[in-house]
Amino acid sequence: MAGYGQSDAGLADAYALEDEPLLRARAQSEFAGVRPVSPGSGAALRLLAAALDAKAVVEIGTGAGVSGICLLRGMRPDGVLTTVDIQPGLQRQAREVFAAAGFPAGRARCIPGPALDVLPRLADGQYDLVFCDGDPAESPEYLAESLRLLRPGGMVCFEGALSALDRDSYDDRAHAARELVSTVREHPGLLSALLPIGDGLLCALRR
Repeated sequence: MAGYGQSDAGLADAYALEDEPLLRARAQSEFAGVRPVSPGSGAALRLLAAALDAKAVVEIGTGAGVSGICLLRGMRPDGVLTTVDIQPGLQRQAREVFAAAGFPAGRARCIPGPALDVLPRLADGQYDLVFCDGDPAESPEYLAESLRLLRPGGMVCFEGALSALDRDSYDDRAHAARELVSTVREHPGLLSALLPIGDGLLCALRR
């Protein structure tokens, strides 16, 4: 994995085109103190949702709607995004930017609350993609829930995994990222790759 760095991520960000609704969502994220996915990561999420012909997607961490717009743009026209966040105020902002991006209200189901309280209420094996951008310390639980939620051939993606490569970092986020990367890489039921875009997008296909 040597050779990848911020310059590569910057090129991926420069390649991605973002319109007014996405830029508005980014501005709202900055105002709220929430870090959204990078333009490169957003473009990758849109591509993955399209490649999976995704009709049902779960997002952990609504934020101000940046990643949600990207996912919705890749999904089928009749697809529904179920997005979970502990802050209802952010979800209200996300609904506004979803509407500004042209999505009917029924395309996004915003559920407020802690992810580990909400996810167990969702149906087994009914989702094409799960995107995790929540508390890194809860990543093992997110992975377990994602494997339950995904259909065979579905995909789980984790934001922020590149911190696993920083061996000089010893904070809780880096430790959780290292454990997650190791678990996903060694899991016999997953086919995975760590994409060097943004803060690192760890993607795994359920066999």
